[in-house]
Amino acid sequence: MTEEPRRRGRDETEEERADRMWGELIQEVRVAQTGVQILFGFLLTVVFQPKYDRLAHADKAIYIVTVVLGAAATGALVGPVSLHRLVSGLRVKPQAVRLASRLTKVGLFLLLATMTASLVLILRVATHGGFVPWLVAGVVAWYLLCWYALPLWSRRHYRRR
Repeated sequence: MTEEPRRRGRDETEEERADRMWGELIQEVRVAQTGVQILFGFLLTVVFQPKYDRLAHADKAIYIVTVVLGAAATGALVGPVSLHRLVSGLRVKPQAVRLASRLTKVGLFLLLATMTASLVLILRVATHGGFVPWLVAGVVAWYLLCWYALPLWSRRHYRRR
């Protein structure tokens, strides 16, 4: 008598899997959306502050790039919600989940870029120190570790088992 091979994963249909993955994705997007929307809202107010006119040309350029990155990140992270609403009921959820996942990955990358540019701008204005690039590099390394390196390591490490 042979033993059945041990099953891995869940016993769910493609539609059930898409439903589960959609719920998980939306929870993840909520976290990122909140962060990007607060940051973007703050960025939109900077131009109306009296000190803005006294910023160096380079700082104004960094600010403009940061606002554009924040707008792009917001678009990518709100995109899955719009996608779901527009294709709901069309029986394309597995495809919509894959597309929404890609949009979320792009949104997270744009959020990383927005936060990096924001740090550069704020630290340049606050300190005028030559150590700003080092501080920003350290924070970006931390983001890369938390957002990409650890999840990718975990994916590889636990998939082998």
